[in-house]
Amino acid sequence: MVALFHTGAAKIPPSLLPRVRQALCSHRLRCFLQGCGSTVNRKLASHGFGASMAAMSAFPPQRYHYFLVLDFEATCDKPQIHPQEIIEFPILKLNGRTMEIESTFHMYVQPVVHPQLTPFCTELTGIIQGMVDGQPSLQQVLERVDEWMAKEGLLDPSVKSIFVTCGDWDLKVMLPGQCQYLGLPVGDYFKQWINLKKAYSFAMGSWPKNGLLDMNKGLNLQHIGRPHSGIDDCKNIANIMKTLAHRGFIFKQTSKPF
Repeated sequence: MVALFHTGAAKIPPSLLPRVRQALCSHRLRCFLQGCGSTVNRKLASHGFGASMAAMSAFPPQRYHYFLVLDFEATCDKPQIHPQEIIEFPILKLNGRTMEIESTFHMYVQPVVHPQLTPFCTELTGIIQGMVDGQPSLQQVLERVDEWMAKEGLLDPSVKSIFVTCGDWDLKVMLPGQCQYLGLPVGDYFKQWINLKKAYSFAMGSWPKNGLLDMNKGLNLQHIGRPHSGIDDCKNIANIMKTLAHRGFIFKQTSKPF
């Protein structure tokens, strides 16, 4: 078609001119729309969507704008020590549209009742004494969590977010128990959550007795990092959630109101 316009030897019969013009217009329109598609995807990415429109359409609409994946590690021994204290405090901010990680909060915490970690604790979690010595107290870490939540826009009443944990222990037992021991208030956003074990059982029809290991196996996923590393466990939870969402699962709150 282009050659007809660039060769002096050939002339277009008048009867074909309307078809030529139509073909050229269609070609230009396709090029324009392809360019617009690229521009739209770039703008979506710049506004935090983190994925193309095609990728987003692969997920069903969730009830929450963001999922806050959390997994504590705490002081421990055999027999168990009391009170246990949080020593690793990780949170992943998961976009509810794309199921991609947008932001990370991760701090280690100085235990005060049992400041010396036991060999059992270090072997289980991979956390050594030097990783907690001189770190902020739980009160200071909770203040920084609140600052991070505000910075990420998670305290905006129009933004719906919810914590996600592997079990109920983190937010039903560990955090409120330690806060009560230390005389600290528990933020309202910590009082509702999704237990991934329950969500998985609803989606797959079986209870993951061995937690993340069973869920990864059931979904044919490779385990990420080290078991009982708080931040690695969070990455596994996020990966399991993304896989379940791909299969059409809609996540709902599983905790009961306090």
